[in-house]
Amino acid sequence: MSKGSKRSGRNARLAQRAAEPAIDPCPPGQAGGRFQPLTQSEVKQIYNTALRLLETLGMGEVPDRLANDLRSAGAQTGQQGRLLFPRNLVEDAIGSAAKTFSFHGRDEARSIEVGGNRVFFGTGGAAVQTLDLESGHYRPSTLADLHDFTRLQDTLANVSWFTRCCVATDLPDVFDLDVNTVYALVRNTTKPIATSFTLAEHVAPIVEMLDIVAGGPGEFAKRPFLKAHISPVISPLRYGEDAVDVVYECIAHNIPMSCITAAQAGATAPATLAGFLAQSLAETLASLVMVNAIKPGFPMVFSNWPFIVDLRTGSFAGGSGETAILNAASAQITNALGLPSGVAASMTDAKAIDAQYGAEKGMTSLAAALAGGNLIYESSGMTASLLGVSFEGFVLDDEMHSHTYRALRGIEVTDENLGFDAICHAVLGDGHFLGSAHTYAAMERDYFYPALADRNEPRTWQTEGAADAWTVARRHAKDILARHHPQYLTEEQDAEIRRRFRILY
Repeated sequence: MSKGSKRSGRNARLAQRAAEPAIDPCPPGQAGGRFQPLTQSEVKQIYNTALRLLETLGMGEVPDRLANDLRSAGAQTGQQGRLLFPRNLVEDAIGSAAKTFSFHGRDEARSIEVGGNRVFFGTGGAAVQTLDLESGHYRPSTLADLHDFTRLQDTLANVSWFTRCCVATDLPDVFDLDVNTVYALVRNTTKPIATSFTLAEHVAPIVEMLDIVAGGPGEFAKRPFLKAHISPVISPLRYGEDAVDVVYECIAHNIPMSCITAAQAGATAPATLAGFLAQSLAETLASLVMVNAIKPGFPMVFSNWPFIVDLRTGSFAGGSGETAILNAASAQITNALGLPSGVAASMTDAKAIDAQYGAEKGMTSLAAALAGGNLIYESSGMTASLLGVSFEGFVLDDEMHSHTYRALRGIEVTDENLGFDAICHAVLGDGHFLGSAHTYAAMERDYFYPALADRNEPRTWQTEGAADAWTVARRHAKDILARHHPQYLTEEQDAEIRRRFRILY
């Protein structure tokens, strides 16, 4: 063989190694559920305690319209004006609830199916501070930031849906805030999207905007591509009237919802982890009963989010081991009920992109995924105990999620993968597996190759500038923002929206 052909063969191998794999080894939607921190007996104990709480204490501060619907469904009047939920009422709601539903993207290829054992990472949060790309310091989040975050994540394969991650603090009017938030989402991504409505009367006008995007009056409701995040229960065990009103409006306009319980251990729920799970489960079941009393089977993500408080200081502890195990347990319980599960993970308390950031995000998000949380919120970009959000964090977390999906994919044990013949050929032949067909096939199929993490040896790393993860991620985020300017609204759609709404960007 000539030197030229050897060089050509080596170049071909190097090109193959640098190329994107023919098969994505770790796409979103991998199966979770193998990690179960609770025994089946413990799940049953927690569930029975939750039902006992609803049957004995029930729910307080029930708005009149909801009280009438709940009584019609079988709720009973208790002490101090509370409504009690008999066991059969709760279990009927579980039985009639939607077990799966399509979370549509405007681009159908980006839609996801919620439920079962599929795991998807997405976003959430209402950060009021942005970690500035230039200064590396926090400042108030703006509407421009929200547009930038939306188009940044539009390029990230592992953000399966986008909920607004920050609040535009430069918009003091709450209607302007809600309208411009949704506009930022529909302008900059065709993924499934989600938002919060400050007041119920904001829902109908925003649906008019969504109809413009969908193609005409009534079109959005036929294939809703936006989901609402609502917290209708205030811990401990009472409803919030404004949020309940939003629930009614969303159901009227066919907007799927995540009903989020966000109790805080030791503050608005018991400090013991088991007691916390029992109360939080009861409260999320109260949301489920509410939704199914209004419209049986309406799509709702059972979003039981355990939040931990540092009991010494009162500070939120989103990156704690307790958060990791409670969210995993919450996912396990919800999956045992057969309901679409939503949990919150990757809520680091770190302010910088540092070792604390990586450890807390990796631990909490992996636990939630292994336990089978269908939708894992807050999982991209969030920092500073949800008070902050970071462009660099988005791109680093996207790569982290690929590693998690690879772990979820597991190990495929087949005759071919066991490699008996390949082992024989190596032992009796060259004495190694480098360059073999078996190795090349595995290289394409079984391994994920990070774009940001550095795997060079120290001298090469130093020669190339000794950049840390924060620096690499900043460069990558800036590059995306410089080149990705999607046009997801037609000129006619944009003009019509601007004619009917006060768009401030």
